[in-house]
Amino acid sequence: MKSQIQQWVVIGGLAFALGCYTPSGEPNRAGTGALTGGALGAVTGAIIGGATGDAGAGAVIGGALGAVTGGIIGGAMDQQQREILARQSPQTLQRVEAGQPLTLADIKELAKAGLSDEVIISQIRNSRTVYRLSTAEIIDLKNAGVSERVIDHLINTASNLPAASVAPEPPPPLRVETVVVAPGPGYVWIGGEWVWRGGWVWAPGYWCRPPAPHAVWIGGRWDRHPHGWHHRRGHWRR
Repeated sequence: MKSQIQQWVVIGGLAFALGCYTPSGEPNRAGTGALTGGALGAVTGAIIGGATGDAGAGAVIGGALGAVTGGIIGGAMDQQQREILARQSPQTLQRVEAGQPLTLADIKELAKAGLSDEVIISQIRNSRTVYRLSTAEIIDLKNAGVSERVIDHLINTASNLPAASVAPEPPPPLRVETVVVAPGPGYVWIGGEWVWRGGWVWAPGYWCRPPAPHAVWIGGRWDRHPHGWHHRRGHWRR
């Protein structure tokens, strides 16, 4: 049993030393947090499990719980990043800590402060902000040093807009939109549509990068049913 615990301690030390990296070679703080948390959890679980005679089972359980906790911690800003952001843009830090909607200027400040893609995306999710980026805004974000991965996440928040699935009246005719220049190769234009929010509101079209190379966008539509008009959301067909 003692030798098993020693093995888990060695694994924990290696996980902490090596950490995780993104494909581009940048440190993956969320991955490292999960890996380190899992390893340390495994060590603790092995020690606890050793008392009951089952160090292996204790290590597995402790590792799973530690990975979850470590992943959450890894997705947050560390103290140094928080201090940099506090000096650089205290308003942005205040909105992040309050979970308020983040502006595009906030996103640029987060990137300028040196936060990883995982942390920035985590903060965007926490704020529950929805973005509809114009071509000019996408180019401006790129010029400000915001990564393609973060920009793609910003663009795709628009496709996740919650919309009422039932309306009491038919939608107006679709608007004729001016399709602006694509922000880059590989993007697909998602046409605008009417959404019901106590009244018809036009959600304009936007450029989006498909989730797979050959994915095809199937636009949403409103179908008439006995109890009103039901919305069928657009989706990617692979």
